[in-house]
Amino acid sequence: MNLKRTFGTILTILGIVGLIYAAIGFVQHSGSTRELIVYGILGVVFFFTGIGLVRNTQDTAKM
Repeated sequence: MNLKRTFGTILTILGIVGLIYAAIGFVQHSGSTRELIVYGILGVVFFFTGIGLVRNTQDTAKM
């Protein structure tokens, strides 16, 4: 099991959750604007970092 790929998947999922939370808060006008911007930025950073880790990690079988 590749640890980098697993960590990348976790970061991607956290990024998606952060983006969804920011979008729901924006639509429902709940929370302050600064708070929603922070959640959105962190979501984008986590999402693209996770995608980059999953994409750039090679699968190598060790025997």
